[in-house]
Amino acid sequence: MRQTFVWCLIAMATASLAAGQQSPVTRLDGSTISVAEIDATMTRLMRAAEVTGAGIAVFHNGKLELLKAYGLRDKEKNLPLTIDSVMSAASFSKVAFAYLAMELVDEGKLDLDRPVHQYLPKPLPEYPKYADLADDARYKRITARMLLSHTSGFANWRWMEEDRKLRIHFEPGSRYAYSGEGIDLLQLVIETVTKKPLDDLMQQQVFEPLAMTRTSMVWQDRFESDYANGYDEYGRSLGPLKWKRPDAAGSMLTTISDFARFLQAVMGGGALQPKAREQMLSPQVAIMSKHEFPTLSEETTDENKSIHLSYGLAWGLYWTPYGKVFFKEGHDDGWRNYAVCFDKQKSGLVIMTNSGNGEGIFKDVLETVLKDTFTPIEWEGYTPYDKLPPRPPLKQHKNVAVDGKVLDRYVGRYGLPPDIILTVRREGDHLSVQENDEPKQDLMPESETDFYSTSSDDTMTFQADSQGKVTAMILHVDGKDIPVKRIE
Repeated sequence: MRQTFVWCLIAMATASLAAGQQSPVTRLDGSTISVAEIDATMTRLMRAAEVTGAGIAVFHNGKLELLKAYGLRDKEKNLPLTIDSVMSAASFSKVAFAYLAMELVDEGKLDLDRPVHQYLPKPLPEYPKYADLADDARYKRITARMLLSHTSGFANWRWMEEDRKLRIHFEPGSRYAYSGEGIDLLQLVIETVTKKPLDDLMQQQVFEPLAMTRTSMVWQDRFESDYANGYDEYGRSLGPLKWKRPDAAGSMLTTISDFARFLQAVMGGGALQPKAREQMLSPQVAIMSKHEFPTLSEETTDENKSIHLSYGLAWGLYWTPYGKVFFKEGHDDGWRNYAVCFDKQKSGLVIMTNSGNGEGIFKDVLETVLKDTFTPIEWEGYTPYDKLPPRPPLKQHKNVAVDGKVLDRYVGRYGLPPDIILTVRREGDHLSVQENDEPKQDLMPESETDFYSTSSDDTMTFQADSQGKVTAMILHVDGKDIPVKRIE
């Protein structure tokens, strides 16, 4: 009760800060920058990089010195982004989940070094999602520590594999390779151990105690009053992400205000015992990869040895003249986020954007607002907006009229269950497609079998057998042709 009361006071202070804060912001080197200068910087960068909206929070000595939102949450309706606009946290979800996991470690319910299969009532390959591992006994060596430090050996996502199957690529624990699959496996374990669904656990043990009142692992009706649409690199609306099922790797929905509270809790330890916080923010594996993505690339480098680039438990780590730094990225279609904290100084910055162009301003924002020139921008793949090659022009499509009876033949569900389900619906004179809980995309016909998305570069072709029954669609994505079977 006392912890909740304390965080409610912080929440009230945050709201007050956002409403009337005009004091200069203190940077890492002790210099200051005025709010007017930050406003001008954000306005200039967002216009130049074509970033739709951005929320920013800046900390010094553990205190929130700036909390502001810029730009739009809805271009079509000209609605401004606010500090309470619900946005996709994307992979910020992973560090919030890690905070929960470390609480369970404190409570003695989770051992970081116990093989996770031992927590399950039946062998891991007997769960349909993990049947692909039946012939690889290495799964028995995977621990929670490996899953949180991205050393399990899994690809980022199985759908990135040529055959869309889950496999272990290297000896678990031996090297770093970022993996959402690993986080999802730990979600299964934690839900099994606690006998509670993840969204309930996160509300009870993380969001409510930290007064994160507009944060959830699934979409809530209360978000309808103020939420942001995501926008791609061309400024096309992708809509909001209205997750129906919790995913520890990426379904969290939050606001810049709420996530600022979360980062402030991590800075101070929050509900974690000092030992648990120290483990979470201590190196588990050195990082020698040339780039963070693609995750399984074997290209290595010594370029980041001087900063001791490494990974803790869900947080990236490196060292500077100011000491240890922990950081986390968030990346989804139409959403780009970044958080960084200099641990000793309790200084840092969070930026959340609803734009596929958001990463292009990260370097300038960090250097101008925080005087942070240390972030491994190249390793993370954050090319500054003014260094990007010219954006290729959008492909021009020509609509054709297709009989409604033909469109009705394509209606149904396609995919690779249980992970990827594409639902095709009739929308008058055209179709729409929705992948899992993501926003649906309108599909316009270019021929009786070929369709294109109005909000992405994806195109697709429907296929039928000799009797005329539609059996599959071919997705044409990033130069690849991906067959997807019809499942009903």
